[in-house]
Amino acid sequence: MKISTKGRYALRLMLDLALNNTGEYIPIKRIAERQEISEKYLEQIITQISRAGYVRSVRGSQGGYQLTRQPEEYTVGMILRLMEGELSPVACLDEPGSCKRGDRCVTVEIWQDLKEAIENVVDNVTLADLVKRYHEKGSCEYVI
Repeated sequence: MKISTKGRYALRLMLDLALNNTGEYIPIKRIAERQEISEKYLEQIITQISRAGYVRSVRGSQGGYQLTRQPEEYTVGMILRLMEGELSPVACLDEPGSCKRGDRCVTVEIWQDLKEAIENVVDNVTLADLVKRYHEKGSCEYVI
């Protein structure tokens, strides 16, 4: 399983909003500059994030985006699932009964263990945890 650039950039975008969570709206242009990501690509990503209610936006010269909740309330898993869908390493875990060999498959337990390990990581790391890690690294130039 690979996380797409869309998923990685969504996480970077949300982390940028968490790092700059001052109560002011942050223009997508500033996020794009800090993250060195195309503004057009970030606009596509923020649209999906906004529709999910993870951010709110205001138009105009003082407009931009901000988190709708506190950074502690967002997990990496929430953000990745929004952008990537389920995080299963194989499709049969998401569609039980879809595999003709399912009742005798000996590898399905490995895939289930792998899925649970991935979920254990991404569902237990919040944006607040990433903000803390960012500051512990000395506010590195590149967020992720």
